[in-house]
Amino acid sequence: MTQTSATAHYPRRVRNTLRFRQLTVLRCEDITPAFRRIVLGGADLAGFSSSGFDDHTKLFFPAAGQPFTPPQVSEEGILWPDDVRPPGRDYTPLFNARRQELAFDFYLHDGGLACQWARDAQPGDTLITGGPRGSLEVPEDYHWQLYVCDESGLPALRRRLEMIAAQGLRPAITALVSVRDRATIAYLDGLHEMADIQWLAAGDEESIARHLGQIAIPQQDYFVWITGEGKLVKRLSAPLEQRLDPQLLRVAAYWHDKP
Repeated sequence: MTQTSATAHYPRRVRNTLRFRQLTVLRCEDITPAFRRIVLGGADLAGFSSSGFDDHTKLFFPAAGQPFTPPQVSEEGILWPDDVRPPGRDYTPLFNARRQELAFDFYLHDGGLACQWARDAQPGDTLITGGPRGSLEVPEDYHWQLYVCDESGLPALRRRLEMIAAQGLRPAITALVSVRDRATIAYLDGLHEMADIQWLAAGDEESIARHLGQIAIPQQDYFVWITGEGKLVKRLSAPLEQRLDPQLLRVAAYWHDKP
């Protein structure tokens, strides 16, 4: 471990009151050929809070033609109408407090429940959201920062870079991003100067691991974030777990490949 608690500048966890919201699609924006942004609004947005760049909000997708209302949160737990819980997926919330709008960027890959909903979404449609239950507030001012992700993590990376830019900071940032289509690079337009971004081929684990192994992580004042497919994330992070302060290494599985 390279940093002690005496000198560490640690992320901070905060809890939010769990709320489910029924929101309305205000507009749909094609950010790039691979990403579609769905912007939501409505009275239920009152009190929404998301202070962590990689927060997760659960989106619920009931079957077509099946009406669905938000569940109730009680002392006994979450009470689902008719004991039916529709399938849900986690997405990074992009909240504009000034405009009272909540957006989600969907990676338009082949198949997938959420992806299909985003393709078909139209203004006036409704969507049920839950959370985020809490946030990990990661200081923006670490001198050295490393981010490793695939398309699933790009909305969180984009939010992180925007948060750092809003603070007027210019830390040393490296990002290793694996993508299936290099047209995805346009998703970070306007933010490329914030980081040394290396675009790698999706599925080439050997290349990703080699690039990661060649990066010299400083002894202190750093933050490392690794996300993506669950098994790959575990293999990539394993060599770092014994060397880095666990509170400064954020590892998260954003999706799981079928066995």
